[in-house]
Amino acid sequence: MSSDQEMAIFGEAAPYLRKSEKERIEAQNKPFDAKTSVFVADPKESFVKATVQSREGGKVTAKTEAGATVTVKEDQVFPMNPPKFDKIEDMAMMTHLHEPGVL
Repeated sequence: MSSDQEMAIFGEAAPYLRKSEKERIEAQNKPFDAKTSVFVADPKESFVKATVQSREGGKVTAKTEAGATVTVKEDQVFPMNPPKFDKIEDMAMMTHLHEPGVL
């Protein structure tokens, strides 16, 4: 039995518990740069995904997925885990374990 079939017993909740086989393969093939992919603090969303544009004097300038350019303090920037860790069952396996990585 494939994992997609195993997850069927959870009904409507299944997509929130584990990625489908197709989503898992897409995540593994998605381009990812560990040095520039980050989460930045956001007043409305708590944290948003962003790409680092520059680091200078304790400040980081990053471009969010929404296209906004933000400049935040270094301590408000958190490294992003590779996409293969989205919806992972055991958080101990994550590369970076911090608040935005868990949310």
